[in-house]
Amino acid sequence: MQRVQQIMGQLQPQPTAGMDVQLDVKAARDRSANGANYSALTAPSSGSLRGKTLFISGASRGIGLAIALAAAKDGANVIVAAKTTQPQPRLPGTIYTAAAEVEAAGGKALAVQCDIRSEESVKAAIEAGVAKFGGIDILVNNASAISLTATEDTSMKKYDLMHQINARGTFLCTKLALPYLRKSSNPHVLTLGPPISAVKNSQWWAPHPAYTAAKYGMSLYTMAHAAEFKSDGIAVNSLWPLTTIATAAVQNLLGGSEMVNRSRTPAIMGDAAYVILTQPSRQVTGQFFVDEHVLRAVGVKDLGKYAVTPGTKDDELAPDFFV
Repeated sequence: MQRVQQIMGQLQPQPTAGMDVQLDVKAARDRSANGANYSALTAPSSGSLRGKTLFISGASRGIGLAIALAAAKDGANVIVAAKTTQPQPRLPGTIYTAAAEVEAAGGKALAVQCDIRSEESVKAAIEAGVAKFGGIDILVNNASAISLTATEDTSMKKYDLMHQINARGTFLCTKLALPYLRKSSNPHVLTLGPPISAVKNSQWWAPHPAYTAAKYGMSLYTMAHAAEFKSDGIAVNSLWPLTTIATAAVQNLLGGSEMVNRSRTPAIMGDAAYVILTQPSRQVTGQFFVDEHVLRAVGVKDLGKYAVTPGTKDDELAPDFFV
């Protein structure tokens, strides 16, 4: 618990005197509750994504894989676009293991090695997916790089990596998927970017300005592209977790097993994404959604199944950045 509090103290807005992590997640829940038009969301019917094709960057593990599996249960086609082709000790999962999981869940999959920093690589991945499945209905901009370092401690190599993958990668994937999205009957772009409402909070910027700028860059493209593509009927929204999610980044960079044990599983993001991606694209766009509020809006009352540690109360979880 002490390590969790230390990390949260460094990276989250400081609570008032006597306030701990348990109360801070409640405050984050309250702050984010009105940040999107949740009343516009309707509960999806089973099979809503059957036959739809998703291009998901960074889909070999974590949240990207969870979104792929949620769609696969409907019988969707998933283009698993990521760099990892060989298992790594600290990064479980490859494009091939992810594709196998998608097919086991009921979907169809294409594993494509893709570096979203490269225009040629993204173009080739999209063309391969279109050749196999006939088009793209949904783009999920999930791939992201993180370095929680102050300005003096951030090498330009790390700076470039974060900005090339996060903001630039989001722009590039959206740009190249656009011709196919325009042909879809219900096209969606979903970006894993934080709510823009907290962008002026200096305490999100001070500890890791380069990372914060790179993540908000993704969110700014949600705002920009929602406006730009509104007349095309392409929904462009963002999704962000209320709590920390048990991913490799949390395990390796944010406190290890202690923080993971106070997190939710990636499945909550997969289920929330599924709700968003099944909405009418002309009606639900330009929103910055938070996972818990999405699920509660469509009638999900018990979120305990998503806790990594069974029995953990909602208010005992660690809040994520930017909420």
